[in-house]
Order: sequence, then C-alpha cells, then structure tokens
Amino acid sequence: MSVTAVPLRPIKKGSLTKLWIGIGLLAAVGIGAAWLSTKAAVVAAQTPDEYLADNGKRAGVVTLPSGLQYEVLKEGNGPKPTPADLTLVNYEGKLAKTGEVFDASERHGGPATLPVTGLIPGWTEGVQLMKQGSKYRFWMPPRLAYGDAGAGPNGEIPPNAVLVFDLELLAVQPGAMNAMPGMGGMGGGMEGHPGM
Repeated sequence: MSVTAVPLRPIKKGSLTKLWIGIGLLAAVGIGAAWLSTKAAVVAAQTPDEYLADNGKRAGVVTLPSGLQYEVLKEGNGPKPTPADLTLVNYEGKLAKTGEVFDASERHGGPATLPVTGLIPGWTEGVQLMKQGSKYRFWMPPRLAYGDAGAGPNGEIPPNAVLVFDLELLAVQPGAMNAMPGMGGMGGGMEGHPGM
C-alpha cells in the first residue's frame, strides 16, 4: 500500500491579510452585539429615576423641574399652544426600556387633533414648550405619565414605565377648546389613544 502525497498550493499573496481582516471584522461584530446586549440588560435593570438620571446627562437633553426631559429635534417658528387650544400633531409613543411602540398617530390614520389639556401631565407640559412646526422628543417619568397603574386596553404600558414620545406640532387652533360645546376644561383622557 502506498500513500500519495497531495501537494498543497501556496497561499496567494494578500490572502492571509484578507483572512485576518475577516477575523477582525467578525470579532468587532461580536463585541458590538455583546455591548448592545449588555446595554439593554443594564437599562432593563434600572429604576425609572436611574434611567432618567443617565438620560439627562446626554448632550441636548433638558431636564425640567417636574422631571420631564426633552430634546429639540427641529425648532419651529409658529405660535406656542395654550391650555385652551387644540393641536394637530404627529406622534409616536415608545416604552423607554424596550423601545416598543405602544401608540402612534399613523395607527389612527395620520395626524391627530388633540387638546393641550386633559391628557397625561407630561404631554400637557411638553406640548406647551413647542412652537408650531417643531419636533421634540420627550421622556416622561411615571408620575407624569401613568404612574403605578399602567395603561392601555391590553396593558401595553406597564406600571411605572418611562415613556418616550416623538412629537411633531403641525398646527395650533387657538381657543378651539373653549369654542367647542362641552369641551372647555376637559378633564378626561382621549379614548382610542392609549398613549394619551
């Protein structure tokens, strides 16, 4: 019995470099995935106050005395709404810890006409900071949102959740709340808008 030797082909010039680059890229992707996974676990373990304290350190985030935080994504130049006004807005509400969207104006057919008052306190405070044409991102502590009760027909918003709203103020209808029969001083929430 004889064994035939199979000749090995020499490695082409540059192939070893490509191999090491490939290994380096795979390692970088793995490290990045591990970092994101660790970051998500840290955020999930934080209390609302810890989450908001960390978030408030980010450049561009403003924390108000109430605890409401916001970041200006685009500044408008129109009027600011008052408690007596109606607003036309695009919005998207997410859970801060998971990023899960629990409500959005597009789910209801596009921009929503909403009062300034009668909604969650964080919304009422936040929308009055904006000028027409602005887009802001708000972080609302539980006490300015749904507190320890949570909300939503299927519990979409868990108890003590920090909410994140991207809110675009398209138009302000001055005094419209006072002009509508039965709407002045509205105190209830908006049906059909679990994020409100």
